[in-house]
Amino acid sequence: MRLQVPDGVLDCDAVLFDLDGVLVDSLAQIEEQLRAWATEHGLDAQAVVDASPGRTNPDLVAEVAPHLDPVVEDARLEAREVAAAGRLRACPGGRELLDGLPRGAWAVVTSGARPVALARLAAAGLPVPAVLVAAGDVSVGKPDPQGYRLAARLLGVPPGRCVVVEDAVAGLRAAASAGMRALAVSADGTALPAPSAHTVRSLSDVTVTAPS
Repeated sequence: MRLQVPDGVLDCDAVLFDLDGVLVDSLAQIEEQLRAWATEHGLDAQAVVDASPGRTNPDLVAEVAPHLDPVVEDARLEAREVAAAGRLRACPGGRELLDGLPRGAWAVVTSGARPVALARLAAAGLPVPAVLVAAGDVSVGKPDPQGYRLAARLLGVPPGRCVVVEDAVAGLRAAASAGMRALAVSADGTALPAPSAHTVRSLSDVTVTAPS
């Protein structure tokens, strides 16, 4: 299949999506919750937000608050995220793009916990993929390529035939390390400072076409 974007075409056998900010419009909510959590612990809220993209909660806690128990704080953050998920919506073009992909030809690779990912997909009215790689499925999060490599293996697709759709530098670096091409979603159209073949403003700019 082919992904048609404004400046070209990407041939692939599978599309691997990040979740937050790509399929689900959750970034504002995530920032709000992280700021509240940081304030509760007397941390620099902006520093916590800046360190968060692409990170699992335990990795984030270990970096910004090494004096706290990452397991305990992860559980607290996860409970908040699940409770708040009902207010979320799909990102523009997300549902339409997924509807054009065969079920076994796409996956979600998220740094969030599986219950959070499922709650956000449900709130956004998006289907649950056959392959969902969440924080608990890997030993280390993005920018490590482990999550994307696992998704490709579970789909039975070689890394070089996968296209990763990401909105965070950490995720784009993970894709590059996994030997995969990447499509960056950047709302203002600015290319992200990481390897990426193409940049789109939203998934509304992407169309699935059959090879000629």
